[in-house]
Amino acid sequence: MVIRRITATVLAVMLLFVCFATSANAATFTSDVETVSKAIYLLNLDTDILVYEKNSEDKLYPASTTKIMTYIVTVENVKDIKNTKVVVDKNILDELAGTGSSLSGLEYFVGQTVTVYDLLNCLMIKSGNDAALLLANFVGDGSVQNFVDMMNEKAKELGCKNTHFVNPHGLHDEDHYTTARDLAIITKYAQTLPEFNEITSTVSTYISADSEKEYPLITTNYLIDEKRGGDYYYEYAKGIKTGTTDEAGYCLVSTASNGGYTYLCVALGAPSVDNEGNEVEDNGAMRDSVAMYEWAFKNLELKSVIDEQTPVCEIPIELAWNQDTVQLVPQGSYSTLLPADIENSSIDIVTNIPEYLTAPVIEGNIIGTATISYANQELTTVNLIAAETVERSNMLYFLDSAKKIFKSQWMILAVGIVVVLFILYIIITMIYNNKKNKNKQIKNRKKRKPSNRR
Repeated sequence: MVIRRITATVLAVMLLFVCFATSANAATFTSDVETVSKAIYLLNLDTDILVYEKNSEDKLYPASTTKIMTYIVTVENVKDIKNTKVVVDKNILDELAGTGSSLSGLEYFVGQTVTVYDLLNCLMIKSGNDAALLLANFVGDGSVQNFVDMMNEKAKELGCKNTHFVNPHGLHDEDHYTTARDLAIITKYAQTLPEFNEITSTVSTYISADSEKEYPLITTNYLIDEKRGGDYYYEYAKGIKTGTTDEAGYCLVSTASNGGYTYLCVALGAPSVDNEGNEVEDNGAMRDSVAMYEWAFKNLELKSVIDEQTPVCEIPIELAWNQDTVQLVPQGSYSTLLPADIENSSIDIVTNIPEYLTAPVIEGNIIGTATISYANQELTTVNLIAAETVERSNMLYFLDSAKKIFKSQWMILAVGIVVVLFILYIIITMIYNNKKNKNKQIKNRKKRKPSNRR
């Protein structure tokens, strides 16, 4: 009886323990265009995709493309550029004497006032260093250095990593530099500011001062000047800024639009003097820019790579009645610029998903990701979501839970202990019964033993 009670208690504790345990992470392309510029940065403005670069992180002298930043700082610090007036100070203009600067004719208005808007036209159309100094002095509260400090602060704010300005006009200084990439960042931001695109795309205009005397301004950008541009003229080009010094070479920041596509091109460091110090008449920055635009317009197009309605793959699902798989679709469509003659087989889509799903699954739940690549360049990674809702089968869930319980280590351990205890119980019972039988036999023998009495 005692053994039976112990065995029953052990089994009850083991069964209670088992029950408790059960409840308890964009492409650039190769161009065959021969270029002479030291650095080139070609960006598609529709998609913000960089399609070509050449030495785009190299520090180079920007020459008068510096004035794009001068424009930014001015417009952001003058509330009303069309009605705010600035005195044309001769002392400021005299600072440029002997520098060989490009001037916009402001010496004709000395002592008079011109609007900030007119000065911006002088700055960006005629590339006037005189306008740059007047604006810097005005916005910098009488200090050009204050203005330059503001230029450098703005460059940092925009995320330019290799840019440093020493002056507002771009005359050569060893410590005045930028990169093609940084200059593209600066230009993209400038394009969001009032009047920038209009002014930089203007071929010719007039400015006037207090005397109402008009002075003509003609663009230095031959790409947009059909009358004077000669064979540099490019019908699809718009703006933005030229620049030239012997040290910087020919520089150009421009845009072009054709066939629904718009590109921004930064070309820096095309030779303006040869090894002997002679002037190079051909403007390589302009030639390179047109060549890059033509290459992009002819060879690249926006292609739909993956569509949110098209399944990418399917994944096995468990505990769903009468359904074995669930289709996965992109969380959003993805398009990018690719070569026009590309075959779909050249685009690789690699999925990262679990081995299987367990119902229930809700439509739109993020299940995994798909990484899209072209020519060994990763383009993007998109989320993959369930294309439908799949309910859980309660019966399959119950059977699966029971199956897991019986396959669990605790259950195996519990069953093993129960079996051992059962075997012990049988052995003990057998021993007990054998002992009991022996005792009974002994008693029977004593009863059958003959008496000595007669």
